[in-house]
Amino acid sequence: MLLCLFFLLSLLLTFIDNGSAGITSAFVRTQFPSVDIPLENEVLSVPNGYNAPQQVHITQGDYDGEAVIISWVTADEPGSSEVRYGLSEGKYDVTVEGTLNNYTFYKYESGYIHQCLVTGLQYDTKYYYEIGKGDSARNFWFETPPKVDPDASYKFGIIGDLGQTYNSLSTLQHYMASGAKSVLFVGDLSYADRYQYNDVGVRWDTFGRLVEQSTAYQPWIWSAGNHEIEYFPYMGEIVPFRSFLSRYPTPYRASKSSNPLWYAIRRASAHIIVLSSYSPFVKYTPQWHWLKQEFKKVNREKTPWLIVLMHVPIYNSNEAHFMEGESMRSAYERWFVKYKVDVIFAGHVHAYERSYRISNIQYNVSGGDAYPVPDKKAPIYITVGDGGNSEGLASRFRDPQPEYSAFREASYGHSTLDIKNRTHAFYHWNRNDDGNNITTDSFTLHNQYWGSGLRRRKLNKNHLNSVISERPFTARF
Repeated sequence: MLLCLFFLLSLLLTFIDNGSAGITSAFVRTQFPSVDIPLENEVLSVPNGYNAPQQVHITQGDYDGEAVIISWVTADEPGSSEVRYGLSEGKYDVTVEGTLNNYTFYKYESGYIHQCLVTGLQYDTKYYYEIGKGDSARNFWFETPPKVDPDASYKFGIIGDLGQTYNSLSTLQHYMASGAKSVLFVGDLSYADRYQYNDVGVRWDTFGRLVEQSTAYQPWIWSAGNHEIEYFPYMGEIVPFRSFLSRYPTPYRASKSSNPLWYAIRRASAHIIVLSSYSPFVKYTPQWHWLKQEFKKVNREKTPWLIVLMHVPIYNSNEAHFMEGESMRSAYERWFVKYKVDVIFAGHVHAYERSYRISNIQYNVSGGDAYPVPDKKAPIYITVGDGGNSEGLASRFRDPQPEYSAFREASYGHSTLDIKNRTHAFYHWNRNDDGNNITTDSFTLHNQYWGSGLRRRKLNKNHLNSVISERPFTARF
């Protein structure tokens, strides 16, 4: 009996040491109904000029951040697929020719979709670029990341399940004021699949125009969710991901992936792995084989931060989509622990939730604990499916709150991950509170590789001085 009590006390103290007791926020969202922005609203308007480029967005174009893929649509005619760019505004020294495609969905015919790979860029440099011709030409800029280096600082935004409501616009505008340099997007973009027939394509167009205010100026690292599948036999549409794959390219070949839906990039001091929750992923599938090899390529001496993106959360205590990530957990969790993934971001559940470092790899059909337990080698799991889409919030959390759940709230918002060096990063979840940007959950994230005792001792004794001294954070992990 005493032994059992001692074990339970030890387990409780372990969770307390991981942070604090789990919190379920009592905040209740009241403002902005979850309805899509009307087509006539100015934030969805077509840019001025005949055949002017629209729906402009960029993403990383290679493995290490020396290239971008610039994409846009012309509605009236093909026009030019050129990108003209340079180091000064209005002075474009280099011209690159892109490619052109379009697609149909039911009876909807897309505009002309241009995609241009711009390579050979300098690190940590601001570039100005121009697309389109004559009076309809449009001008933008972007910044390349620092060279891949273990102490390169970089700030990511994390957004999921965005859609195109007024809540979506609030999330987008608050993110743009965060100072982050690129977005890790965890799936479910336009929610156009909530429409029928030609309106599906129309709502892909409006989404592209809505997010252009950010996506034209910094790379969004895309992953696909269930709302990108668009399997509609009643419309004769049975090819999954047609709209997403036609519009949103990824640099999958750079990481030797066989499919645009799963791939990896390195950016500053982070190695980012994008997985597809809705593609085959069990043993011996193409995604499984690719991930096995990609983990072997991760070099924590060069990219100490290991981040995984997926759509369906592995750990979730909401009634919405509860246990849907169990099959991917059983397939990959041992790898996540073995390779000491720092953090895994997911969406799908329209709420926010953060876990402690836990794993459920001890269990098998013949023995071991059949529930998650504290595991210092495991990732932190964070669900940010709270971008603002028209399906609304998932407000029914399971009661009691599981021991693995550290904080949860049914609100709209976005996250930022501010990497300072190889050992420390600062994380914030920012709630959209009645039009204001409110930091609601935050902590200091300690790197899984360089935070361990042996490797920490290898660091220069003054290394930690590079961490900023102001630390308004609530927990440490």
